[in-house]
Amino acid sequence: MNLSIAFSSFLFVSINNNNALAFNPTTTRTRVGIRQGSSLDGTMKDGWIPPSAPVNSNESLKLTLEKSLEGSENFRKNLSLLGSTGSIGTQTLEIVDACPDNFVVDALSAGTNAKLMAEQILKYSPKVVSMSTPEAAQEVQELIKSLKNKPTVLYGEEGIVACSTVESTDTVVTGIVGAAGLKPTVEAIRCGKDIALANKETLISGGAVINPMIKEFGSTLLPADSEHSAIFQCLQGVPEGGLRRVILTASGGAFRDWTKDELFVACRDDPRAVQAKATTHPNWDMGAKITLDSATMMNKGLEVIEAHYLFGAAYDDIDVVIHPQSIVHSMVETSDTSCIAQLGWADMRLPLAYSVSWPHRLKLPYEPLDLAKIGTLTFNRPDFEKYPCIALAYEAGRAGGTMTSVLNAANEAANELFREDVGFGFLDIPKLIEQTMEAHKDDFKSGDDITLDDILSCDKWAREYVTEKK
Repeated sequence: MNLSIAFSSFLFVSINNNNALAFNPTTTRTRVGIRQGSSLDGTMKDGWIPPSAPVNSNESLKLTLEKSLEGSENFRKNLSLLGSTGSIGTQTLEIVDACPDNFVVDALSAGTNAKLMAEQILKYSPKVVSMSTPEAAQEVQELIKSLKNKPTVLYGEEGIVACSTVESTDTVVTGIVGAAGLKPTVEAIRCGKDIALANKETLISGGAVINPMIKEFGSTLLPADSEHSAIFQCLQGVPEGGLRRVILTASGGAFRDWTKDELFVACRDDPRAVQAKATTHPNWDMGAKITLDSATMMNKGLEVIEAHYLFGAAYDDIDVVIHPQSIVHSMVETSDTSCIAQLGWADMRLPLAYSVSWPHRLKLPYEPLDLAKIGTLTFNRPDFEKYPCIALAYEAGRAGGTMTSVLNAANEAANELFREDVGFGFLDIPKLIEQTMEAHKDDFKSGDDITLDDILSCDKWAREYVTEKK
């Protein structure tokens, strides 16, 4: 395997017993992911793969048309929500509230917020619920003990898999952050459920396994995050062979208005201020992990890998552009060089709504987009020296196999270390991710023989490696 990591030399700076890291600009590759050009001749281009989302084929066009012609008047779906008390879950339930004739809630799973889960049970009457711990499950049972028609209350991995495989469920919304969402998603696919995919890590870690399963079990994978939903919406009606390039927009995260030098100096002189700013997003109200991923822009690197599996585009045909206003959620370029963009307010309910209603359009009581009110939309290329995590993600994606699982797990572990405030610097995050990827080269696996166990094993190893090397 020839894995060429973009950042091979580092300059260490000791800062008040907090090791921060600055990258040597001469070692940084500055054109990561910039398209080198491609041609369409009706055949699969180099680096392209069959997509997991229903796009880019005559078969998917027919499926979309058939479902569209069914009409939205009689549209009704049974949902299972994984992560119902988090931001994805609560916003999905707001959509259910807005369109009660279109949705039934079959199952809810959550972490340890027993009080909110009990409130959701009273309101939506699910058949099955699951909590992450037995203590939380017991608390839920106590809170709903007076309820006449109680759901089955479970906990742990067994419980979340039960929620993802309820027989009457049509669509499973995967709102769990991290690799924990991988196994229940796999089990839902095996049951032929459609997946409203809000969990990036499912495809980032397991794309090599997931994509073949989608076809084998007849499931439909529908992106629920804003960028991939935008691409998916732009591709509706684009014929086979019509997609030329995917363009992912990025807010730029907490440090988008800082230069590379300003960021590196702040990491050296005021790491506390950097830590506080890194966990506050300027546009979106997200969880702490995703907000930090946005600050490092690893979230965009992960989305590049996810876009590869969802839409089949080669990594050379997936670009990233900084768009601070977060109004253009992403774009596609077609074979005739026409660019199609999807626009909307920074509201996660919009992509979630399309993922659970596709290909129908729900009538939702949200504020319409007002371009005159916005006034100006701007776009810039990302600084790959300032955001080395983007390059690491492209490298892992091009390597494929188990390397993307290692990248994701190392990032999750390093992200957690930074948020735990244990003296782990902001610029230590990409350094440790790269070290983990380098260490994995000897055990790297690729090809059709990769299994879910391989992916989970590599995920576990990478987390342990990061913990040991911190």
